[in-house]
Amino acid sequence: MSDERSTPTADGVPSPYRSWLVAAVWVLLALLAVAGVKSYRDLAAARSYERELRARIAATGQRIEQLRKQIERIDNDPATLERLAREELGMVREGDVVVVLPPEDGEESDDPQLKQRP
Repeated sequence: MSDERSTPTADGVPSPYRSWLVAAVWVLLALLAVAGVKSYRDLAAARSYERELRARIAATGQRIEQLRKQIERIDNDPATLERLAREELGMVREGDVVVVLPPEDGEESDDPQLKQRP
């Protein structure tokens, strides 16, 4: 009487161990497939983030160039400097007549002199 457990098949692997070996190979392949899909998703997310960063870098570069041009205009163009001083800082030239309008209904005035008036 022959024992099937110890009877090797044509490739030299006993038949009961063959089914375990096939199952182990399938489990290993499934794990590799799951890991591959996760790695692919991670790679796709990293590439997307890289594209976003490159776009932000390009936009920042353009903003830097605009600011450099603005600095150059302020340094070299007295009219630009005067306009910014008037608009941003509220400065006036000597001899200018300043007309202060009362605020519209519901608005608060930033001028302390207007707040003191009755």
